Amino acid sequence: MPEHKILVVEDDATLRELLCYNLAKEGYQLECAEDGLKALGMYRRFKPSLVILDVMLPGMDGFELCRLIRAESSVPILMLTARSSETDKVNGLEVGADDYLSKPFGMKELLARMRALLRRSQMQNSQPEPVSGLKIDNLEIFFERHLVMRDGEALDFSPKEFDLLSFMVQNRCRVFSREQLLEKVWGYDYPGGTRTVDVHISWLRQKIETDPSRPRHLITVRGTGYKFEE
Repeated sequence: MPEHKILVVEDDATLRELLCYNLAKEGYQLECAEDGLKALGMYRRFKPSLVILDVMLPGMDGFELCRLIRAESSVPILMLTARSSETDKVNGLEVGADDYLSKPFGMKELLARMRALLRRSQMQNSQPEPVSGLKIDNLEIFFERHLVMRDGEALDFSPKEFDLLSFMVQNRCRVFSREQLLEKVWGYDYPGGTRTVDVHISWLRQKIETDPSRPRHLITVRGTGYKFEE
């Protein structure tokens, strides 16, 4: 049986009860909230393994709650969006969500996406003895373990942040346009625009650069895109 703790944030009482009922049947530990402010307090107390977060919430909406949680943690966040709202999907991913699921959805698909996010999170958070990693300046990157260390301390990375850094490090000194990075890291079916790349580059700089305002590794090439320098 799963031992993970799941925080469900959904203002629709019927859907919230259905989610909590089915997830409890799967063996997950649960906390359920109907609004963003209550959910933030629950998150800090409960320390969940994964957050299922609706976009439309009373008071603090899902985007703002996602942004606040992401500022504190790399916990996987699965956002629930209206079926036809591509904008919701794009905004959710840009504020730090790891995946999205359009309503209405099936419980089997929800469970499959949850398991995938939890597996990636476990790989990222496991910290075996660092071997055969790539060392650049004060950074150590272990691709198979999804682990990045700075000055000997592990950093919190979302799966997409790690994918982007890995791609750029493995192609260091090459310049990529934002469109190329979207294609290589997010894939052809990603609904977002190039602003997503800028947002993720900014987050990466905050984590790996000594002075994010004067980056040494993640370099902007004006009029073109970005490159990674050793």
